[in-house]
Amino acid sequence: MENYTVKEGKTAAIISHFWVIGLLVAFVMNNSKKNYFTSFYIRQMVGLNIFQFLNGLIIYKFFGSTAGSIVSFLLFILWIISLIGAFKGEEKLAPVVGEQFQEWFKNIS
Repeated sequence: MENYTVKEGKTAAIISHFWVIGLLVAFVMNNSKKNYFTSFYIRQMVGLNIFQFLNGLIIYKFFGSTAGSIVSFLLFILWIISLIGAFKGEEKLAPVVGEQFQEWFKNIS
């Protein structure tokens, strides 16, 4: 990936990691001038946010707080890995689910 593309989209990619509000801000920032690096992290964070929402909605309710806490911790680790990748300017896929997020949300740019 071009260094300019990464440099231009890095701020929005990092902002996308800060919950739903940051994701919306990054989406708006990326809306006028599409940046592949930012879009990559927007797709990844859409997936992680959906998983976290489903964790709170389903796992905690049906499997209890211990299972929900374990899933929350695992999602937090994935979030940290993704955030570090954004800071470094690398397209760092979240382990296990990152490729699926990119495929599922490929229309988000």
